[in-house]
Amino acid sequence: MKPIYSSAQEAVAKIESGATLMVGGFGLVGIPEQLILALVEKGVTDLTVISNNCGVDEWGLGLLLENKQIKKMIGSYVGENKEFERQVLSGEIAVELTPQGTLAEKIRAGGAGIPAFYTPAGVGTTVAQGKEIREFDGKEYVLEQALRADFSLIRAAKADKFGNLIYNKTAQNFNPMMAAAGRFTIAEVEEIVETGELDPATVHTPSIYVQGLLQANQEKRIERLTIQS
Repeated sequence: MKPIYSSAQEAVAKIESGATLMVGGFGLVGIPEQLILALVEKGVTDLTVISNNCGVDEWGLGLLLENKQIKKMIGSYVGENKEFERQVLSGEIAVELTPQGTLAEKIRAGGAGIPAFYTPAGVGTTVAQGKEIREFDGKEYVLEQALRADFSLIRAAKADKFGNLIYNKTAQNFNPMMAAAGRFTIAEVEEIVETGELDPATVHTPSIYVQGLLQANQEKRIERLTIQS
């Protein structure tokens, strides 16, 4: 049985200023909305955040960004957030941009206990500056180090009380690998069922990677709405 928090505020109580966080999601899909809101309310600062992107203005990680709570952002895409662009250009935030596939593998490797790996992505670009380059079968590869985090904040559709998780379609995105790469993983879920109710064949994240659960509703905002005229 894993702790089931009574509120998002209780769930993030152990997160202090200066922590390194992995936050699941792709755009606004699969983000732990209530955990992010609780961090905004708590007011922790100097955070290093590892996530595919930094949300949008006024929602998701964009809320932490707006409050100047993020010191460094490690991600692969920043194009939907004007405040993020402003902070980068003004030097208010440190940014480490990584090719999306490389970012995913850095997180997966961290969860698998692999300290580093070679990849061809980024060779000959600024991504490879200062990193070891090695040739395999006549092709150059750059050495990338794995990523770990003090806390992983992830989102799932369903959990059992033991902490096994199931994600909803593409809301899975970075969440499973971040669950494994966090030293303390908190899963925000829509539904918690009794242990044994989930078909083991459908479980995406085994309970061993989860340290706490929060059942919470989501707004599930649409990042970019396109409709017929």
